[in-house]
Amino acid sequence: MMKKLAAVLILFSCFTIQAQEFERDVFPTRNGELAITFIGHGSLMFEYDGKVIHIDPSSREADYGQLPKADLVLITHHHGDHCDPKAFAKVKKVNTTTVLTQLAHDKLGEGSILANYEKTSFAGIGIESIPAYNRVHKRDKGEFYHPKGCCNSYIVTMGGKRIFIGGDTENTPEMKWLRNIDVAFLPMNLPYTMTPEMVADAARAFRPEILYPYHYGSTDVNELILLIEGEDGIEVRVRKM
Repeated sequence: MMKKLAAVLILFSCFTIQAQEFERDVFPTRNGELAITFIGHGSLMFEYDGKVIHIDPSSREADYGQLPKADLVLITHHHGDHCDPKAFAKVKKVNTTTVLTQLAHDKLGEGSILANYEKTSFAGIGIESIPAYNRVHKRDKGEFYHPKGCCNSYIVTMGGKRIFIGGDTENTPEMKWLRNIDVAFLPMNLPYTMTPEMVADAARAFRPEILYPYHYGSTDVNELILLIEGEDGIEVRVRKM
């Protein structure tokens, strides 16, 4: 894992696809560049080693008919802002591989189910899951927004770089046990996921080199920046999510 933050990010830019403008960061890896495009909310696009990877594509965030088709789709869970059949249909092609949860599979009717704590791979890209769930925030009737066992967070390894994609989760013990994470995407919006304090607590535990708050809605990201300020080795980067 790279220890020099200055060496991790080589480009931050905005680029346009068919009149849709997105922010984009590019990282070096052992096997060429990894480009991360910030589509919006929980939706991301990775480009690596000639492959396009879409994470939680959502029609609310973009016109996926104008975005590159997916070689790999990762879906963290079944909720509509993460598992959107319309966006999925636009982004897939005949040989697209889809990795998803059981409930997302039930909704889309296809894909390879990856349960909590399981691992798989695609074209040299490692994929492993840990449970994503709420421990605090509940619906009015007392049910957790994301009960344990039905949603995934993913650790994706590309060219030696480990990327953590939280999905919808709180600062769980499983997350806090993580190590050697280069880049982390942690959700930060109430009442569904984490407060800035929860995100900061998780980040201090597993210490990603770069932390992107995402899925943050109207949450003030400056609160997180202040909480992490002075933490050696953790850099908070804010993009439009």
